[in-house]
Amino acid sequence: MSVLTRDEAQTRAELLDVHHYTIELDLTGGDETFDSRTLIRFAARVDGDTFVELKPAELRSVTLDGHPLDPEALDGNRLALPHLTAGEHELRVDARMRYSRTGEGMHRFTDPTDGETYVYTQLFMEDVQRVFAAFDQPDLKAVFELSVKAPQNWTVLANGITEQTDGVWTAAPTPLISTYLVAVAAGPWHSVRTEHRGLPFGLHCRRSLAPYLDADADELLDVTRACFDRYHEKFDEPYPFDSYDQAFVPEFNAGAMENPGLVTFRDEFVYRSAVTDTERQTRAMVIAHEMAHMWFGDLVTLKWWDDIWLNESFAEYMGYQTLTEATRFTDTWTDFGVTRKSWGYDADQRPSTHPVAPEAVDDTASALLNFDGISYAKGASALRQLVAWLGEKDFLAGINAHFARHKYGNATLADFIDNLAGATDRDVHAWADAWLRTTGVDTLTPRVTPGEHGTCALTVDRTGSRPHRIAAGLYDRDLGDDGGQLVLRERLHLDLPHTEAHPIGKRPALLLLNDGDLTYAKVRFDPESFETVRKDLSGLPEPLTRAVVWNALRDAVRDGELTPVAYLETARAHLPLETDLAIVQGVLAFAATYIADRYLTPEERPAALATLSELCRDLIRRTEDGDNPGLRLIAVRHRIDTAAHPDTIAAWLADGTVPGGPELDPELRWRVLARLAVLGATDEAAIAAELERDPSATGQEGAARCRAALPDPEAKARAWEAMFGSDDLSNYLFTATARGFWQPEQADLVREYVGRYYADAVAVADRRGPAIADAAGRWAFPAHAVDTDTLRLGEECLRDADPIPALRRKLVDQLDDLARALRVQGAGEK
Repeated sequence: MSVLTRDEAQTRAELLDVHHYTIELDLTGGDETFDSRTLIRFAARVDGDTFVELKPAELRSVTLDGHPLDPEALDGNRLALPHLTAGEHELRVDARMRYSRTGEGMHRFTDPTDGETYVYTQLFMEDVQRVFAAFDQPDLKAVFELSVKAPQNWTVLANGITEQTDGVWTAAPTPLISTYLVAVAAGPWHSVRTEHRGLPFGLHCRRSLAPYLDADADELLDVTRACFDRYHEKFDEPYPFDSYDQAFVPEFNAGAMENPGLVTFRDEFVYRSAVTDTERQTRAMVIAHEMAHMWFGDLVTLKWWDDIWLNESFAEYMGYQTLTEATRFTDTWTDFGVTRKSWGYDADQRPSTHPVAPEAVDDTASALLNFDGISYAKGASALRQLVAWLGEKDFLAGINAHFARHKYGNATLADFIDNLAGATDRDVHAWADAWLRTTGVDTLTPRVTPGEHGTCALTVDRTGSRPHRIAAGLYDRDLGDDGGQLVLRERLHLDLPHTEAHPIGKRPALLLLNDGDLTYAKVRFDPESFETVRKDLSGLPEPLTRAVVWNALRDAVRDGELTPVAYLETARAHLPLETDLAIVQGVLAFAATYIADRYLTPEERPAALATLSELCRDLIRRTEDGDNPGLRLIAVRHRIDTAAHPDTIAAWLADGTVPGGPELDPELRWRVLARLAVLGATDEAAIAAELERDPSATGQEGAARCRAALPDPEAKARAWEAMFGSDDLSNYLFTATARGFWQPEQADLVREYVGRYYADAVAVADRRGPAIADAAGRWAFPAHAVDTDTLRLGEECLRDADPIPALRRKLVDQLDDLARALRVQGAGEK
């Protein structure tokens, strides 16, 4: 299959003006394929040659202006349209298409709970070709008119309002949109419908999830309405589509997809088990993020994939900011600081880093790799810094000018910056060059120098080249009865670079750069401030401030400047006093996944797990009064995951509850069973019994993970064969199996598979494509095997085996993380 290059897209856009697609889909033809008939009306501006894209199981017929073309001329995914004459044309394509089990194209899923079947599209980047013929690039927008024949008990959802007659569902024609934004979701949906501001709103999920959607429908709709109203206060352009449906679909590869009028979400957001309020906030943020795309991405769309940050960074920033302004979730930037910025910082320090706005993305395969922590988290951080520097009034004025000039069309970075520049006297172009065209993370280090009469002055040293507008927090110790509390004396507002020293009066106990987290940079501490952090971190009054400190400690560990053991000691001392759930979850996740499993040697790992278990026990004891169920849930989850001995958690499973609560819901039961499998304290009979108790899709995934985690050579061989020897596993079952397979406790048992991994991963990626390649590189990589042999084998694979781009990118990142872990282990041994 050929990927589309930037040059080819530019050539085709200069030749063609695409007007209208009429698409007929027939979903009644069986489990493997569906019928797709497409009529494309378009014009050629001059005489020329071009092509249309399609990935069919069978291409039955093609006619151009009534003249048949040879279906055998299809070359991979391209059908040539030679010798076009200037003027109007009609292309008709009749094809049989394959359903997908990897979340790409038209994904088909049968619910194991009740046997009902659902299909939905995910057409991002170049997967529209798996569903219908298209001139597949974002700047050839058109009107799309869809009709779908479906089984009698199904409901069909699409970008516009749908109506059904005799088993055929017809969707209202769309406004001008890009090919990758067309959406269909069909099946016996359970739906909750309402209206808001004259528009139909809907929530949809599988029937087996109906009770769980109903329980949260008010919350979901409240967030949707609040964000919708707030965006109408911010944006001059009204919502540009005729309805707003949100469908929670199975085995979805992303968090959600911004299809106009029909946003699709992974249906794990329909909670079957207890969740924390931070997890509810995350779901709400995704709702806000996808709604922001209705304007930035859907109304105004990038011209080519080098500007994906215009979509994702904007939606990420607007999602967090609007949620803070419009809903009960008023502390979202703390969660962003803990969970999203670390994603960006990590990605930006790897060899695969790229600018937020790259100069050129040569083709669609390269573009797909840039949907990462840089395009999302770093880009959103850059926009937050821009708003701090520009002011929200001028920022929104520029945004609204951008919408007005480019609505229903396409735009570039240059267009965006020009529109912002028109709303301010500041040099936005220079800012964009410094922030959007460069790579890497700046580091800010305070230098405190003594002056006269006990006063001090602050100078900020900066490695890197970006300008920063930051706050420096000066904190003094509270000398009252409580002790250990830190009180904000002052926040200095600084524009960097600035060479002059800033007078700060008497020396503070803690001087914290980037207090408020308005910029994107690593921060360091002066020695006195670091001692205060070690002793009094939990005494800082604001969660966002504590999040900045925890991120600084995390960065110091990764850079070899703070030992992993010192980080654990700090967590042990201060996490039992932490009140913010995002911080507790983020610190525990980093401590378990990176500190215990990678940054400490195998000999040091048991002590680290013991420390984390003791910490979790403290949190469980602290929450016995029931006042903080979210904190207790986090502690219980991590207590299960760090258990070195099976007795306690096995008793919880047998009793169906943790003493004092919570009762073990399906998520906790599968979590306990997975840990027992790792420890060799359960067996296939127990897994089968649990699956009979919970035969749902998530139950199937839980069983796959548990079976792969059993410390038995035959179990490992079966799991490996399922992942790499056959192509039967869906994307979710592949991931579940991979997550169970590698366990640090089982390093000797699985040692032979480390050597097999690279060749087998390359082969399965070649056969199954980017989605499975991503899963194989992300979840099936032997991340626990922190040694030079794993690194050498990986480097040889990259040099000699030619993995497809999606897998190559994942391997580059994994190997860089592995090399970093080796450096951290070496630094810790000094």
